[in-house]
Amino acid sequence: MRKTAIFLALMFAAGMAFADTYAFGNRVVSSGDSIGRLVEIAGKPDLVTPLENQYGAREGENWTYFRDGKTIVFTINTSGKILRITESR
Repeated sequence: MRKTAIFLALMFAAGMAFADTYAFGNRVVSSGDSIGRLVEIAGKPDLVTPLENQYGAREGENWTYFRDGKTIVFTINTSGKILRITESR
């Protein structure tokens, strides 16, 4: 039983380590957060691009922010959760 608990704790910690995060000032947004939290911290996006599958069904959106010479893209699913965060210059 103890080995199982340790294994589950390590798996949980590893999952948290792989989460995408981005800091707006001293506040952090992570993958898995809701779009409400994102808007609360970062404000409204500068650009919203719909994501569609090969049949034209909506699969989510890319919310793009332009900050300090960087482009930060939050990929949002149809449930309103952040799936991925990418940053580029």
